[in-house]
Amino acid sequence: MNAVPMSLRAGIRPEVERMPESGIVEVANYGRGRDGLIPLWIGEGHRPTPAFIAEAASRALAAGETFYTWQRGIPELREAIARYTGRLFGRAFDPERFYVTVGGMHALQMAMRIVSGPGDEVIVPTPAWPNFEAAVGVNGARAVALPMIPGPDGWVLDLGRLEAAITPRTRALVINSPSNPTGWTASRDDLVRILHLARRHGLWIVADEIYQRFVWDPGLGAETGRTPSFHDVMEEDERILFLQTFSKNWAMTGWRIGWLEAPPELGPVIENLVQYTTSGVPAFLQRAAVVALEEGEGLVEEHIALARHNRQIVCEGLRATNVVELPSPPGAFYAFFGVDGVSDTRRLALDLIDHANVGLAPGTAFGAGGAAYLRLCFLRDTAVLEEAIGRLAAALPRLASRRAA
Repeated sequence: MNAVPMSLRAGIRPEVERMPESGIVEVANYGRGRDGLIPLWIGEGHRPTPAFIAEAASRALAAGETFYTWQRGIPELREAIARYTGRLFGRAFDPERFYVTVGGMHALQMAMRIVSGPGDEVIVPTPAWPNFEAAVGVNGARAVALPMIPGPDGWVLDLGRLEAAITPRTRALVINSPSNPTGWTASRDDLVRILHLARRHGLWIVADEIYQRFVWDPGLGAETGRTPSFHDVMEEDERILFLQTFSKNWAMTGWRIGWLEAPPELGPVIENLVQYTTSGVPAFLQRAAVVALEEGEGLVEEHIALARHNRQIVCEGLRATNVVELPSPPGAFYAFFGVDGVSDTRRLALDLIDHANVGLAPGTAFGAGGAAYLRLCFLRDTAVLEEAIGRLAAALPRLASRRAA
């Protein structure tokens, strides 16, 4: 594709012009279509959406549900989301808190439009999913990166440094727990302290708890089946916006359907945002989402069991190379690991495609503090994952020594 002429680019909004290219997309585009390549660069499982979910969409299409629909989401889906959330937290939730979106990214975009704009700042602990920074920046605000601290037991969010980063321009904090890519998972005490901090400074919290079912450490909720949540410590109408998606739990990444949870008082505002961005999620997709919530718990449990099993395979296999530093992630389904002698993993990720035929996401894509790391998604078929680890074990020591030299 030809580059846009500079005369045209000079006329577009500067916040759009400044949007960085996704480092994940760059590597994926480099490797796509290669025969035998094992793609572990994107956060999704290997299974297609099960038939019991897909058939619900087909039935709705056959029934003619192809018209404009409720901006906030069909009542049946909002009620199903409320019941699902209630099962997780052991109490009733008002369906008026939930708004159906075109994936988690749409929920994030609307959340950022609600809480920030030109001249504002939003604090994002990093390394972080790059879409957080992009959603802040394209809205005209500034994402303030707060580097987390790596250690032998995993990553740490220093709450003292978090408070020190707050300025008169700060409007919101992004808290992603469990974290993509690091697996950092907030304890209940962490959440209490973060909430008190936000209250004291009058800030919003944008809470991405999408990976809350994928938790491995008993002290962080593995025995209960979910991580600690702001729902455990908040009052009813706090300044908290929750992002959620059907993508991970129910193998629906390509469906682009999720939800935003917010105080009901914001309902008219969110309804307007939906109207002026997407005009609503197709009704037939929403019918499938209802079935996923009502009949898909077994599927979610299978995904959790697979990720738990594969986490051990990945950690043991990569550590055995003797060139990898990898604390066991307490949550999510990513290994975020450093390689001896490598300080910039963009080139290494491209080399691994050429020399190992394995696709990983470079840590350079995840902002401050991530450049020396690679991200591997382990919610994959175990046999394929074992093959990938074998290829990486053969290639990483050689590539690491070459780059160190």
